[in-house]
This record gives sequence, C-alpha cells and structure tokens, in this order.
Amino acid sequence: MSISVVILAAGKGSRMKSTTPKVLHEISGKAMLFHAIDAAQKISDDITIILYHQATRVQEHIEQEYKNINFHIQEAEKFPGTGGAMKGVKTKYKKTLILNGDMPLITQESLLALTKGDADINMSVIKLLNPSGYGRVIIANQKVQEIVEEKDCNQTQKDIKTVNAGIYCVNSNLLNRYIPKIGNNNAQKEYYLTDIIKMAVDENLTVTPIYVEETEFKGVNSKLDLSIAEEIMQQRIKEKWMNQGVSMRLPTTIYIDIRANFKGECILENGVTILGKSYLENSHIKTHSVIEDATIINSDVGPIGRLRPLAHITDTHIGNFVEVKKSTLNGVKAGHLAYIGDASIERGSNIGAGVITCNYDGKKKYQTTIGKNVFVGSDTQLIAPLTIEDDVIIAAGTTLAKNVKQGELAISRPPLKRISNFFYKFFGKS
Repeated sequence: MSISVVILAAGKGSRMKSTTPKVLHEISGKAMLFHAIDAAQKISDDITIILYHQATRVQEHIEQEYKNINFHIQEAEKFPGTGGAMKGVKTKYKKTLILNGDMPLITQESLLALTKGDADINMSVIKLLNPSGYGRVIIANQKVQEIVEEKDCNQTQKDIKTVNAGIYCVNSNLLNRYIPKIGNNNAQKEYYLTDIIKMAVDENLTVTPIYVEETEFKGVNSKLDLSIAEEIMQQRIKEKWMNQGVSMRLPTTIYIDIRANFKGECILENGVTILGKSYLENSHIKTHSVIEDATIINSDVGPIGRLRPLAHITDTHIGNFVEVKKSTLNGVKAGHLAYIGDASIERGSNIGAGVITCNYDGKKKYQTTIGKNVFVGSDTQLIAPLTIEDDVIIAAGTTLAKNVKQGELAISRPPLKRISNFFYKFFGKS
C-alpha cells in the first residue's frame, strides 16, 4: 500500500520511573516500540521514527533489529509536544499514518481500517467509561468537530466519553501545510498535533472518526499499564498457538515469548516459561520448566528443567533439576540433578544424577564431547576440555580430567578407609 508511517517515540516517559526509555520497555520479549514497528512494516515501506529522549540509545536498539528505517530527531527544547515532533518531517506517499511508539497492541487490521476512505483526515477515537487523561473528541453528524486536550477542557467537555486514541491518517500535502502553522497558545505551551483537526474543520474539510478498541490503542505510560499490556499480548500469543495445535495446561500460568515458534503437537504444562527465539517441535515441557533460546525436537523437559541459550536437544529426556546450556544432545537421557554446559552428547548415552560438566576455569569455557552409548554414573565431574568415545562407562563418583577411549571403564575412587569403634571414641559410649 502507498502509505507512509510516522511513529512518535520522543517522549521521556517519566511515569515509568525508569532510566530505560519508555519505548524500550519489553512486552513479551520485544520492546514496545518494536511491536509498533512490526505492525507498521506490514502496511508500509516508508517508516519514520521521531526520537528525542535518549535518541542515540533508542536508534541503536532499532538498527540492531530493523533496516530501512528513517529517523528524525525532534527539537524538543524549541518545539515541545506532538506537533513539535512532526516539524520538519517529510514522508514519501500521499497519505501519512501517525502512530505512537507506546502502543504495542495495535494490529495490521486496525491500521488498515484507519487508512481507508477518502476523508482528508481519519482519526482514531475510543469510548471510555473513564476518559480521564485523554483529549476529548467533539463529534457531530459523524464528523469530528474539535479535540480538546484534558488540561484545556471545561467541565462540560470533561464529561464527554469519546476520547482521542492518538493515531491519525492524514493527506500528506495537507499535513505538510498544517504542521508549520501549529502554535503553542495553550496551558502547557506545547505544540499539539491535534491542532491540525481544528485547521481542517475550519476549512470545511472532512475529519472522520474511526472507532477503535481500547485494548489495541490504549497507551502504555506506567509499569501498571505495561503489565496490563503484557497480559493482553500473552493472551493473543497463547490463543494463536493453541489454535495451531499446542496444548496448554492452565494457560494463564504459562509465559510465551512472541519470538518463540512451535511445530507439530507440543504440550506445555502449568508454570512453563518459553523465552527468546525458542523452537519446539513435537515436544512436552513439564511443570515449571524454563526454556530460553533453545531448540527442542521430539523431546521432553522437566518438571523444573532449564534449557539455556543454544541448547539443542533431539529425541532426548531432560528430567527435573537438569540444566543444559550451549549443548547438543541427540537421543540422550539426563534424568535429574545435572548440569550440562558446552557439551555434545550422542545417541544412547545416559547422564546420571549429580553429573557436572566443569566447562569453565575462571577465564575460558571448554567443550565436553561424549559419544554414543556412554553411561556416566552419578556424582561425576567431567573436567573440560574432554572427549569420551563410544561405549564407555564412567563409574559413579568419578572426577574425570583425561580422555576416555572406546569401550573403557573410567573410575577414580580413593580406597575406602574404616576405623573400628571410632564413633565411640569420638562421642563416647552412652
């Protein structure tokens, strides 16, 4: 579609009470601004983001994830406010859709609805039971007559329930003509983008109200708003995957990152957390397990298992209190109480309880390689770098610091020492 998009992301977000720029606070694994960018990219190839507060930091984050984004730095000291943010902005197409970077719940469908029709301006409006904090929209004959910012409302205007949702689709030529005319003759001495509505009405141009859902267009201004948006986003994510065949037990207790992907018939039990770009295929994640940037295929994890980044398991059982990090396991059993880090383990091998790959010497990480059909007994320490070939048994309680050849038994136990009647010598006879 031939439409330009401008995203306003210049504000300080002081109500977030955080040193992190408001638009970089995450919702379901992604900065709230990025959710808006994702929606915008589905309808436009001309996207401009307005920055000011911590502009360099925000721009760097954006450029790590996206290409072909235009940036404009607001002269906030000279031109504060949303209208000031638009001064000097040039767009490519005949229509310009203006979004807010703190609206992470907007969808492609809602944005497209705002671009339809031949009105000079389409503006989003919401009917709220409690309109406090929003500019009020005066509507007559299905056309917008005026927007009054709450700070400038009289009592009658404050009683109006229809509020400005803050998104506009404007004829670009009209926008270019109006933006330089916006003044700051108001209580806050700010340049309000909403003034373009009055200008259009004064010229008898058409401003059409587009009624939208509060859940999509309500801005995130505080940590409380952030938590509410997170709940809505999580509901969307889980509904999507359940409709595609993922089973979830008590889904309200489950957290799924928006970047995660599922294939086939997967089961998530209560309390499961799926983080990052995890990929699950035909797998079962049991109660209170945490999966982070991991790949799990035809496997089960937990309860209370943890797969950290770059863990890749196939046809594998990971039991309770087992942690796997940056390791590839193919056809392996690790039933309980083990740490597997920087390792490669092949089919048929068994990792006993209390096994630890000692992969870090305080300066560097080292690799452990375990072949096929290896039995690693309980309470074994595998000191990397280490290679264990196929068909090996590592006896329980072994500390292994040397490579083991195919078919060998490795055992390191000091001889048992027993001292007769030591108990009575130490504590005395009762």
